[in-house]
Amino acid sequence: MPYQPRVAILVPAPDYYELWQPAFARKAAALTGAGLAVEQRVWSDPGDLGGYDLILPLFAWGYQREVATWYALLDRLEREALPVVNRVPVLRWNSDKAYLAELAEAGVRVVPTVEVASLDQSSLTAARAALGHGEVVVKPAISGGADGTHRVAAGAPIPADAIGQRRLVQPLMPGILTDGEFSLFFFDGNFSHAIVKRPASGDFRVQEQFGGREADWDASAEARSLALAALAAAPAETVYARVDMVGDAAGTLHIIELELIEPSLFLHHSPDKGAAFGRAVYAAI
Repeated sequence: MPYQPRVAILVPAPDYYELWQPAFARKAAALTGAGLAVEQRVWSDPGDLGGYDLILPLFAWGYQREVATWYALLDRLEREALPVVNRVPVLRWNSDKAYLAELAEAGVRVVPTVEVASLDQSSLTAARAALGHGEVVVKPAISGGADGTHRVAAGAPIPADAIGQRRLVQPLMPGILTDGEFSLFFFDGNFSHAIVKRPASGDFRVQEQFGGREADWDASAEARSLALAALAAAPAETVYARVDMVGDAAGTLHIIELELIEPSLFLHHSPDKGAAFGRAVYAAI
């Protein structure tokens, strides 16, 4: 029997609150189909990671709530020179949304963002003035699954969990409410598929746990070009990537986030059901 490379997928602890197993099954099936032997290791306490041909942080969900543990893991992976994709410099860079400023400096069109070290009414007012928008979205710089993300209308008070905290302030992009958020998926730098995620009525968050729903989307040439420009600005090439973007009032697309750590890949929407993903991971060994 031919050798099957061993792959460890980092997953949440057993008491994690979100349902991750169905998405895991899809990714594991794609990797198994590519000839890989897949195992699970809890990301926050993975134990001995030696002996694996590759480590994938595909389900390191909740790292935004255990930031010190997450960064300690990245340090360990680097220190022990363990085989990881995406590579540790990419994971570290992508952990903090301060990278949006770097993308903007590189000429990539991103959602306008003001970073505030300690949010109070004065700094929020200044951010609104700088953005030219009364209604804004306030979010942590290290976040996931819309954790701590709030829509704040003009004149509304600061959400209690954001007071005095480091936060990013962005305009509420009109496109999120009218057209939704678009996600493009790339494996080994090659476009695979795209979806549109739309929020539930009365909400602005597109995640499934908030009532969001997704559908296939025929990504435009503009969207693909914007996504590739954003990925080109990352510290290293990516094996897997999700690029999220939204439109402004004129419909012009802007990058809202790069998902290079533990993205939902929506492989059930890909034409090949994840075969390209499996091949890309295998090729990284």
